[in-house]
Amino acid sequence: MGTLHVLDHPLIQHKLSIMRDKETSTMKFRELLREIAMFMGYEVTRDFPLTYEEIETPLMKMNAPKLAGKKVIIAPILRAGLGMVDGLLTLMPSARVGHIGMYRDEETCERGFYYYKMPKGKDRLVLLTDPMLATGGSACDAIARLKADGYTQIRLLCLVASPQGVKVVQEQHPDVDIYLASLDEGLNDKNYILPGLGDAGDRIFGTK
Repeated sequence: MGTLHVLDHPLIQHKLSIMRDKETSTMKFRELLREIAMFMGYEVTRDFPLTYEEIETPLMKMNAPKLAGKKVIIAPILRAGLGMVDGLLTLMPSARVGHIGMYRDEETCERGFYYYKMPKGKDRLVLLTDPMLATGGSACDAIARLKADGYTQIRLLCLVASPQGVKVVQEQHPDVDIYLASLDEGLNDKNYILPGLGDAGDRIFGTK
């Protein structure tokens, strides 16, 4: 079973509380999301392997730890997932970036892809980003598409999630680790996360 990581760092929790406030501006919301994504990136990359190379400091030679070539793709689920990309790129500026665009038919409730573009390198670790994990449907479809395309190392990063959404992802994709800033109470009758923070896409881009 993939591991669920709920990151309770005080700075993450403080910034998330400001994001939840309905009075927080679009500019501030976007800025905080970028910052939290960067903080989450530290935990997501905690197990990256190291190698040692000899270097010379101004005082002596030493065996210095360096990353052992772990390569990363950041794959946002459009459109809200875009808000987490810049924060992760701050930590990993050489990471490649894919894009996964999804839609849901209002009448049939069936989901599909309107855009899917991933970089080459099936051996790379994919960090799938979406601020909200509500029912888990979009995340599961995106993960399934990535697996079908040959990507085998996938981690899911979300800001807030419902227990229902986490359960669905863990049942359908037990090999995928999930990283959250908060595991919230649940869903309302419209499948919005409670207490949540509203529609992340609208709040990032100021479209509501």
